[in-house]
Amino acid sequence: MSHRFSAFRAAWAGSTVLAAAAFGFAAPATAQDTAAAADADDGQLATIIVTANRRDENLQDVPVSADILDQERIGAIFSGAADITALAGTAPGLNVESSNGRVAPRFYIRGLGNTDFDLAASQPVSVLLDDVVLENVTLKSFPIFDVERVEVLRGPQGTLFGRNTPAGIVKVESIKPSFERDIRGSISYGTYDTVSVNAALGGALVEDVLAFRVSLQSQSREDWIDNGFTGQDDALGGYSDVAVRGQLLFTPSERSSFLASVNYRDLSGASTFFRANVLGASANQPNNTNSLNENYDRNTVFYDGGNGNNAVYEQLGVNLKSSYEFDGATLTTITSYWSSEGFSRGDIDGGNLVTGPGFIPFPSDTQDSLDLEQTTSEIRLASNGDGPLTWQVGGFYFDSDFDVTTTGFNFPPPVTVNHTNEAWALFGQVGYQLTETLRATGGIRYTDDQKDFFVRSGAAPQPVSVGDDQFDWDISLFADVSDDASVYAKVANSFRGPTIQGRDVAFFNPPSVAQSENITSYEVGYKTELADRRVRLNGAFYYYTVEDPQFTAVGGAGNLVQLINANKGEGYGFEFDGAFQISPEFLVTLGVAYNNTEIQDSTLAVGICAQCTVTDPTVNIGMNTRALVDGNPFPNAPEWSGDFTARYSIPVGNSGEFFIFTDWVYLGDTNFLLYESEEFNASSRFEGGLRVGYSGGNGAWEVAAFARNITDEDNVLGVVDFNNNTAFVNEPRIIGVSFGVNY
Repeated sequence: MSHRFSAFRAAWAGSTVLAAAAFGFAAPATAQDTAAAADADDGQLATIIVTANRRDENLQDVPVSADILDQERIGAIFSGAADITALAGTAPGLNVESSNGRVAPRFYIRGLGNTDFDLAASQPVSVLLDDVVLENVTLKSFPIFDVERVEVLRGPQGTLFGRNTPAGIVKVESIKPSFERDIRGSISYGTYDTVSVNAALGGALVEDVLAFRVSLQSQSREDWIDNGFTGQDDALGGYSDVAVRGQLLFTPSERSSFLASVNYRDLSGASTFFRANVLGASANQPNNTNSLNENYDRNTVFYDGGNGNNAVYEQLGVNLKSSYEFDGATLTTITSYWSSEGFSRGDIDGGNLVTGPGFIPFPSDTQDSLDLEQTTSEIRLASNGDGPLTWQVGGFYFDSDFDVTTTGFNFPPPVTVNHTNEAWALFGQVGYQLTETLRATGGIRYTDDQKDFFVRSGAAPQPVSVGDDQFDWDISLFADVSDDASVYAKVANSFRGPTIQGRDVAFFNPPSVAQSENITSYEVGYKTELADRRVRLNGAFYYYTVEDPQFTAVGGAGNLVQLINANKGEGYGFEFDGAFQISPEFLVTLGVAYNNTEIQDSTLAVGICAQCTVTDPTVNIGMNTRALVDGNPFPNAPEWSGDFTARYSIPVGNSGEFFIFTDWVYLGDTNFLLYESEEFNASSRFEGGLRVGYSGGNGAWEVAAFARNITDEDNVLGVVDFNNNTAFVNEPRIIGVSFGVNY
């Protein structure tokens, strides 16, 4: 690992030991936290705060389709030591998956995403941690812990958040330092020796002047997958994933504040486990097509390569945020530096040539490595008065530089390529209260985005440079139709910058390029709170078109990763988010989304699989067969998705409660690739979780039992199509117990 991690790693090791000793029995946040508790006294729903407009606002007053995951939901999602892909389905219209294990997740909102598995992949969904964009796919995997909330903002967000947000944003807000003492955390143990420790300590160093917060998360699992090829039991599947965050808040005056934070992660463990020929008809299941066949065994693989499918990464982020309140306006600056270094390796063919399972025409054992540095700077001046006019203006700068090395342990030879990206932007937004019940908001952003690529070693294609400069804009009207109900309409335009993909250089092919994609989105929505704020019903209907949508033709019999632009893409649908405070002790939430997407390009032809049964029309181009994909849905874009949660508590005495919390997600029929086949798609998938426990001392401590994937579903999450009918699946069922405190 690079020398830049060594000093921090030593400090981290010491802090981990101390924190584990002090807070090993620390606790997760209680159900609704402080803001919710105030409302719960009256049996009402908690007020939901969002920062979609770069300021704290009530969700019910913002013209955006959003879903918010609170601390209890987040705690439940990750109680079985899951990675960030566990967010899939937790908000209607959101999908997340990865073929790189606990790194390089791929996000999709309203069907827009990117199936590219390379470490240089570009995505139309942006991930932000404390207002800092985590652009590279490996940074997007940074663990979610000690957070106040996760906001899922659906639809284009280019005006205030920049290019590469045409689908939306996943916005993570950590808990910030305060001058009140805060000691919390949890420890849990579950199936496969799965251990998760969360801890946080914060409070005042100098009263009203200097405060701190230190938090950590440690997730680990022992090996649990047998290797049928070597005959070794419990050979694979273990991991250790540790993250720590330190924050320091300095408030020298009532008008000024400075917040410095350091984020660090050390991951060592398993990458994705590919399973050969588990899709498609087989001798014992001749009518089976897209569901798992008898070659599938969750607890066994047959690997002759991959070196255990290892993944090792270190990530470091340093952020500094300052603000100063003038009379009438607040000046905010945010500067950050992030680095990510590591590799993941896999037995990509999912088996071996001797025993299979099934036919494997040739072996594939490859490793991708990354060495990245990213810096960002932002300055923003925003109004802070109470008048009818609100405004903000600002500038943003982004710079990244990284190497990607692809190594094949049979083929191909090592190749290292370099990607650089420099972008800057100017933006502004104005809102005005036209009448007592009608508000208009408009924003605009100018972005200049430049990317360069060259081969550092191992091959000799010519360097490639691409660039674009464009305006993003949005206009919205928000109207209160009564004290409890509002409607809004919004039109937005956003773009994803041009992209270079160079992984094919390792396979003696030139890099591919995709030009910018542009989305124009039309959205109408409603927001209501009924029954004395015991029922919340929010919804949105949308339609969008994408000019020159960027897609990635992955795999195929040629084993290529090629960027392409279709002529046009189209999507429409609706989202519904509901919350029902049935009684002070019983809360139910329900979310549903319908999303119809379509590729519109009568001539677009892409490579196809080696063994699957293609159902699209095909054409022969030279010596190759290609599938025509006009009319197909976007990849990894389920038409239907939804989530459901319920929490019921029984008070015990004056300070305790028994509680039960359950959460479920649903993703409907999904096509995994650009072309359609009988094998490479998934039928409806669902997963559920359960948490049952007792909380005492007014939330000061808690003991609980939990289960994730409680019905032990075997769900296909993605496929590998170039060699055989290979797939990868979801996490197994994890059952465990936890204990925590919160002071």
